[in-house]
Amino acid sequence: MFKYFQTILAIAAICGLIALGVTHELWVPLLAPSGEEGEDLSAAAAAGGAPPSEQLLLSEQAQKNLKLTSKPLRPTNYWKTIDVPGMIVDRPGISDRGVVAPVTAIVTSIHHYAGDTVETDDVLFTLRLVGESFQTSQTELFKAIKDREIAQEHIDRLDDLAKAGGVAGVRVIDLKNEVRRLDVSINAYRQDLQIRGLAPDQIAAIASGELISDVVIRVPPVAADENESDHQAPAERLPAFEVQEVNVRLGEQVQAGEMLCTLSHHQSLFIEGNAFRRELPLLQKGAEESLPITVELAEDAQGDWDAPIPPTTIHHISNTLDAKNRTASFYLTLENQFRSYQRDGKRLFLWRFRPGQRVRLKVNTEQLENVFVLPAAAVVQEGAESYVFRRNGDLFERRPVHVVHQTQSEAVIANDGSIPPGLYVAQNAAVQLNRALKSKSGTAQPGVHVHADGSVHANH
Repeated sequence: MFKYFQTILAIAAICGLIALGVTHELWVPLLAPSGEEGEDLSAAAAAGGAPPSEQLLLSEQAQKNLKLTSKPLRPTNYWKTIDVPGMIVDRPGISDRGVVAPVTAIVTSIHHYAGDTVETDDVLFTLRLVGESFQTSQTELFKAIKDREIAQEHIDRLDDLAKAGGVAGVRVIDLKNEVRRLDVSINAYRQDLQIRGLAPDQIAAIASGELISDVVIRVPPVAADENESDHQAPAERLPAFEVQEVNVRLGEQVQAGEMLCTLSHHQSLFIEGNAFRRELPLLQKGAEESLPITVELAEDAQGDWDAPIPPTTIHHISNTLDAKNRTASFYLTLENQFRSYQRDGKRLFLWRFRPGQRVRLKVNTEQLENVFVLPAAAVVQEGAESYVFRRNGDLFERRPVHVVHQTQSEAVIANDGSIPPGLYVAQNAAVQLNRALKSKSGTAQPGVHVHADGSVHANH
């Protein structure tokens, strides 16, 4: 009987071992550490394990001390760039506009000062005439109009007599020629007064004999594309200009052509970049293909402006080189951002970008396809090797990778199968993790010793 039970137990043990061997793929993963953030352990097992010397177990407190974060690897496309310094500048003919005195006069009133917002046709200055040429144009216009009226009256009176033969027809013809000459003179005087800054109603008053002694200087008009952005709603339309600087004082005499004030319209600006001659082929390629360029403020942070700086493209490249620095300038359009507030019943503006601000430009040069992009702190270099740390719960496993491109802030890893997509990788503290791993394994280089915190120091 006892031998019978021994036989049964032996058969049962053999069957159990066979069952365990057949189902080992189901129960072995249950004995491994749990994954983080939903990582599939079967996929990790398929990726292959690492020897213990390449694995590091960290406590929860150590992970908090290092502020460790991890994210799954996702293949993407990456643009290689070159960094070029730049500066925000005015856009000639659009950003700023000067207002000059049309005649020699004395400033009797200043209606707007620096910081005021003004619309087209708003009054800026009132000038009192002191020059003779302006008065001469007025009197000559009025005289020419009266002479024409007199000549037209003669024509009306003699026209019937000429048809009846009582007056020579040549006389009527001479009077009609005189009217034509007077029409030309009247038109010329009107144009002269209009160029000097007079409004049509003022010119009409002069034609009726009301000569003026004061000239009103108004805000000039702007084109529609200068006053409104394609990306803005009609409610966000800006006024024509802001008064940037007033160049005269009350009671000051100004000459014809002298600057009275400067008006600014900083909604559309330029970014001026300066590149070396060897970088010109890359810039020309970017201009031809309209490659996007990333703009970063070099002196100011994002602040409380919610909208990011949108990528822009090269507008044009200068055809000359700077003789001193041997650099070429290129220009990018920049749509300004603003906020407004009310003060003393007036609407004032705060601009995000101002001429003179320095920026950094990242010019796209080459696209790398199907790569992994990680923060620079996620990769550690040791000799000819570069490593990242795959995270599996509290276990960190060092994996060798091929770095195809690296910048100060980013590292681009080849998707060559050394680390498959989807694995969670530490996004920072790779240097500290590597030190701790060497301290654990005791594989420090000769002539150095490793402390318990993972730091490496030379032997004394």
